[in-house]
Amino acid sequence: MDRPITVLFLCTGNSARSILAESYLNHLSGRHLRAFSAGSFPKSAVHPLTIATLNDAGIEASAARSKSWDEFARDGAPRIDMVITVCDNAAGEVCPIFPGAPVRAHWSLPDPAAVEGSERRAAFVKIFAEIRDAIDRLIDLPFDEIAGTALGKRVTALVAS
Repeated sequence: MDRPITVLFLCTGNSARSILAESYLNHLSGRHLRAFSAGSFPKSAVHPLTIATLNDAGIEASAARSKSWDEFARDGAPRIDMVITVCDNAAGEVCPIFPGAPVRAHWSLPDPAAVEGSERRAAFVKIFAEIRDAIDRLIDLPFDEIAGTALGKRVTALVAS
């Protein structure tokens, strides 16, 4: 492929997990993948602990924004090669039809923003560590050797259920 493989991370609110995944994958610039994120019911803003977690990891996140998945189903949107849902709610929703029949995968990750009190910051750090581990393995997959459903299964298996 003469262009990067595009990955769309989907979540319901697009304020934590999907933003963490998009930002980390894009931080690994120079790789053969390009990330986007969106939500079925996007929040009005990215969660502040998402930005803090990324900044603590040395990842610039000032341009991160919560957006609707409809942006990626419109004419003129970037072609999406792979859709990875990162929350169980989004995985159960009927997604828009993305042109090109992208490969689909699911990573079941708990929402760190749902954690209450003094444990919330630790929840963001823990989820980000899981996302980083999965993405580190994602970028090493032999995309030129596997495709379709087989690729979707391999990507899903990157996050232990």
